Amino acid sequence: CSQHSAPQMPARPRTGPPAAASSMFWKFDLHTTSHMEQLLEREDVTLHELMEEEDVLQECKAQNRRLLLFLSQDHCMQELVSLITEEPPADLEEKLRFKFPNIACELLTSDVGMINDKLGGDEALLEKLYHFLEKEPPLNPLLASFFSKTIGNLIARKTEQVISFLRKKHSFISLVLTHIDASAMMDLLLRLISCVEPAPLRQEVLNWLNDERLIQRLTELIHTGRDEERQSNASQTLCDIIRLSRDQANQLAEAAEPDPLLAVLESQENVSALLKSMFEADRTDVSVVNGTQVLLTLLESRRTGLEGLMDLCSQGSECAYSVSSSVLRALEPHLKDFQQLLLDPPKKSAILTTVGVLEQPLGNARLQVARLVAALLQTNDGAICQELCQLSIMDKLLDLFFKYTWNNFLHFQVELCVASILNHSAHGTLPPASQQNHEDPPPKAGPQDPPHSPLFQQCRLMQRILDAWEENDKIQVEGGARRGYMGHLTRIANTVVQNLEKVPVQSQIRDLIKELPEDCRGRWETFVGETLRETNRKNTVDLVSTHNLHSSSEDDDMESPFPNDLSIQQAFSDYQIQQMTANFVDQFGFNDEEFSEHDENINATFDRIAEINFNVEADDSSASAAAFEACCKERIQQFDDCEDEEDIWEDKEINYAKQEEAEPEVAAAAAATTVAQGVESVESQSRCFPSNSSSSLRQPVCTASILTVCVGPGWTADFGEVDVSGSSSSWGSSEPSTADTNDTGWANFTEFQPFCRYG
Repeated sequence: CSQHSAPQMPARPRTGPPAAASSMFWKFDLHTTSHMEQLLEREDVTLHELMEEEDVLQECKAQNRRLLLFLSQDHCMQELVSLITEEPPADLEEKLRFKFPNIACELLTSDVGMINDKLGGDEALLEKLYHFLEKEPPLNPLLASFFSKTIGNLIARKTEQVISFLRKKHSFISLVLTHIDASAMMDLLLRLISCVEPAPLRQEVLNWLNDERLIQRLTELIHTGRDEERQSNASQTLCDIIRLSRDQANQLAEAAEPDPLLAVLESQENVSALLKSMFEADRTDVSVVNGTQVLLTLLESRRTGLEGLMDLCSQGSECAYSVSSSVLRALEPHLKDFQQLLLDPPKKSAILTTVGVLEQPLGNARLQVARLVAALLQTNDGAICQELCQLSIMDKLLDLFFKYTWNNFLHFQVELCVASILNHSAHGTLPPASQQNHEDPPPKAGPQDPPHSPLFQQCRLMQRILDAWEENDKIQVEGGARRGYMGHLTRIANTVVQNLEKVPVQSQIRDLIKELPEDCRGRWETFVGETLRETNRKNTVDLVSTHNLHSSSEDDDMESPFPNDLSIQQAFSDYQIQQMTANFVDQFGFNDEEFSEHDENINATFDRIAEINFNVEADDSSASAAAFEACCKERIQQFDDCEDEEDIWEDKEINYAKQEEAEPEVAAAAAATTVAQGVESVESQSRCFPSNSSSSLRQPVCTASILTVCVGPGWTADFGEVDVSGSSSSWGSSEPSTADTNDTGWANFTEFQPFCRYG
């Protein structure tokens, strides 16, 4: 290239762009046309060709006008609707059969105004959509989901047009319920209830659905003779309607019209019809479970679970629940049917579990009964509690509790039942214990009398707790596994003990305990005073531990050479926590917001750490600080600066054979370095090393880390005098033996004392 000179360019004026450069720019045209635009420019382009493009959906959502004009044509809209409502050819490859129906559904539900207007305003297209419901069951689940999503989008975007169209179809609800085995139909019904705005139009829709007897027809589907999928979806739909209606009722003004669907659901007539369907003829596990799910939803409170129950009961039984009385009145005569389920459940085959073969499983039906009883007891309704007592349902549940050792779902529900009885008893009146005996059935309780006494007499709660606990201890002593209900049993026992301290029931329970046999009373007192207390202690987690932290398990057996003076530990602990915490928070100033987004503030945390200024200030007015200083002055002698100073950084020959005593300046330098680095807090105890024979490497006998920290802009430490000579230190520790180290030439690390640090 160097042999050929570049051609001379002709002179050109300095103003204006170069002609050659301008031509080269237009030669390499940077303006690109997408393949989608090229297709749309063709007059013979087809819908399938456009749907083959990967960016067709993005272009549609970006409202590419040429694409939207093409898609909104009549023949294109008809083809899109056909794709989501008609079965694709069976000869296509499986992964390609529903490719175009899926894309068609995404285009129709892309929430673009032009497509919504076309689809919602064209009755012919709506008729084509509606025709999908007229097909014979079962529907293709995927096509049903495409149909439901498309109609649901129109209900939300073109509400008036679509609702008006559907109300003209008298068979609409019947067809939807015919296909209720497809979950997409359940979603369609819920959209009609929850996605209609404004409020007056929504009320019209609710009245229309109520006139069509939607709730009654769904309830009839929960019947012994129905298939499982249909029953399950009908039950789930009713549960969702209850929750949606209650949520919307809470959000609307008090003057709003009541929800007719919720009113029917909570009516005594409808609940009775549901219970009749559940227990009519040969009851099945499916009908019982699905029906009980609806009942549990009707009995739902705003706060559930054991902790929520405790909070509610502490405020009084009247605040716990606000359940419709019609639901409870309908349930009351059918409680005997649930009792019979506990005694004679639907037959279940044996199952293999991780703990062996279970010949007679508990079954979902009995578990749902336990959940229902727990929910009913939480209502604290007098008539319900009376009926439960007469049927001895709690006794049956406790039998199942101890029989099914590993079913924690059941254990939790029984625990809830016991907690409900005891906690509601603390806010009500109880019948005298003298009116009870072991043979006679429990007396009828009043409207506010929970089944308290039968829990201790008929159900023998205390004896069961003691027997189960002793049996578990025996099994564990023999090498067996701890029973699966022991955690729940511990909490039940604690609930009983806690209620002994509540005034309204204290005397009642104590009278019941006095009626127990003498040996049982003694076992209970010993259990509460020793066994339960020790169990609670083991189950308690210490958030802050004052124990020494060791670097290895070998230090566990070592004893500290310092006196175990609790006053020093307590004074230092209070002083350290108060001063160090206050200075750390004040100077460092972290808050929750700085940790909310780590990606944005990745360096902020480290920048703040660089600015930390550890400054421990002693407050003379603080009792903890004064006690700390007094203990230090009493126990520790001041350091004396050694006249013969030595450079600790000077290179020395290291010999591991022997060691000798350290001079004070080494201890002072080591302590100063520790403080300057900010690694360890001020400590009330020292680090100790063994004193051995002479060596070029000097080791301190006792390095005291008690420092006098002065208030100022930085760290300043005043090291006093301490006597490090001789065979013993001022702490009274004797010189350790050096026999092993003299024989082997190595340090004896087993005689090192542990580093005493506070976490």
